[in-house]
Amino acid sequence: MEHEKTDECDVLVVGSGAGGLSAAVTAATHGLRVIVLEKESVFGGTSAWSGGWMWIPRNPLAVRAGFQEDIETPRTYLKSELGARFDAEKIDAFLERGPEMVEFFEHHTSVRFIDGNHIPDFHTTPGAAMGGRSVCAMPFDGRELGPLIDKLREPLSVITIKGMGLAAGRDITHFYRATRSMRSALYVARRLTALAWHRLWHGRSMHLVNGNALIARLLKSAVNRGVELRTCARAVSLVVDGRRLTGAKVEVAGGIIHHVRATRGVVLACGGYPHDVAKIAQTFAYTPSGLDHWSAAPRSNTGDGIRLGESVGGHFSNALDAPAAWAPVSLVPQGNGAADIVFPHLIDRAKPGVIAVTRNGSRFVNEAASYRDFISALLSATQAGEEVCAWLICDHRFQRRYGLGFSKPFPFPVWPYRRSGYLVQASTLGELAVKCGIEPQELQNTVEAYNKNAKEGADPQFHKGSTFYDRVLGDAEHQPNPCLAPIKKSPFYAVKLLPGSLGTFAGLATDAQARVLDKNSGAIPGLYAVGNDSASMMGGFYPSGGITLGPAMTFGYLAGQALAGMEAAQDLTKPPHAAKVKPSANQV
Repeated sequence: MEHEKTDECDVLVVGSGAGGLSAAVTAATHGLRVIVLEKESVFGGTSAWSGGWMWIPRNPLAVRAGFQEDIETPRTYLKSELGARFDAEKIDAFLERGPEMVEFFEHHTSVRFIDGNHIPDFHTTPGAAMGGRSVCAMPFDGRELGPLIDKLREPLSVITIKGMGLAAGRDITHFYRATRSMRSALYVARRLTALAWHRLWHGRSMHLVNGNALIARLLKSAVNRGVELRTCARAVSLVVDGRRLTGAKVEVAGGIIHHVRATRGVVLACGGYPHDVAKIAQTFAYTPSGLDHWSAAPRSNTGDGIRLGESVGGHFSNALDAPAAWAPVSLVPQGNGAADIVFPHLIDRAKPGVIAVTRNGSRFVNEAASYRDFISALLSATQAGEEVCAWLICDHRFQRRYGLGFSKPFPFPVWPYRRSGYLVQASTLGELAVKCGIEPQELQNTVEAYNKNAKEGADPQFHKGSTFYDRVLGDAEHQPNPCLAPIKKSPFYAVKLLPGSLGTFAGLATDAQARVLDKNSGAIPGLYAVGNDSASMMGGFYPSGGITLGPAMTFGYLAGQALAGMEAAQDLTKPPHAAKVKPSANQV
């Protein structure tokens, strides 16, 4: 269709997750005119559904709390974890500039952080730390966004309570302890009362936490800096003048094509390809069809940014240990013909009194291991030609205290989860095995051997609860091992686990300034990629929580700096002139 009009800006950002908004806010803070395009009707991408944690060693919050470490310590950890896939140039840029990014957003935007100083790295290889390397967005009152709150993607429904997100740490711990502690019960009552009030007056929870709070704070910062935000606007092609990117053709309502000219450059931040079946088939070895993968990322993340980058010569890099951020998931039936919703199992596996088994009835992993390690072990344990799946097995005590996956603990009733088919229940382990298609005798043998050691707090087979990371995710009130308890109180429950992901790792090759590289490692002028549109700087490994959002925010910041012609942090005590916001039918 003919172009109806041409818009102009300095920087065009395609996608509205944390990486894209980081680039947009940074560039706008330096006085550039910025347009952000989002093809969906809401902003936030996968980031709005995430836990919101960012792995930033030596960050200012940790330093203020007394955590002091030389840059060589986290560098050593990443060398230990990434091995031959350690990219010194990008790692050094991340470690050196990450703390600067946090300070920039603290001082010049509406983004505020809370520390994760108690959160350990996933592994215990040289250079690992037991805390002081993580930050998360501070909870945010959604009412501060005004009408823009209606354009913020709500949290992933299956990990909320009626749309209310729960933050890691103290918040979620109070909900687990609500039936055992008066203090926790009062805390939960206050949260639920506020939720009811917010839903009555605003239609959703206004107490935003985790990734939802991060995106809300970035959106507020973008508005404050004059960034033009557009929903329902899909970049369909990039425009090249000579060798330099000069903008994009954008499809808006009614199929009309606009031309957006970007004088400085374009930033791709479309969230990778977790729902691009063809690309999955090419890059995920275990599913040649591309159909046996279930991602917890939004269904609209279909590889748009990667295709745009490849169309102008960008190199797709899949030279990684794993192409995606593996995570065990279960499918929550919705009924009425609606598609199942993917539930990511990030916490429940570490609680005391649950094991994971394959169809042969045997355990195959330390259940408290990181989500990436869990799926890696499952893939290794699955014979060629067999369905890749496992089952979480627990007893009545466990389900009532901690819940199991999407099935909530007491006082929520169990019957809705059973009726939908999500939760399998049986009076004996043998009966449970038959219902699930698990080998009955081996399951009973597995649970018997597990119980014998669990009551002593030991797991000689897989050492569950032996690391600080395991224990942080367990139940500190349960001793001697916060991750181990016998499975013996009938009825017994099971939930089927499938191979999923939190997003993809393979993506466009980029350099230390987030510039997209061609097949000869040359930078494509004017083109940047951040977040999951860029190949993971972690080489397909997962050394700690927050290794997606931390680099996304950092390299988004570095892209914004580069587009503004800044090589390092500048004195911004004098606010720049805010860019004028052009009225548009697609502008929020």
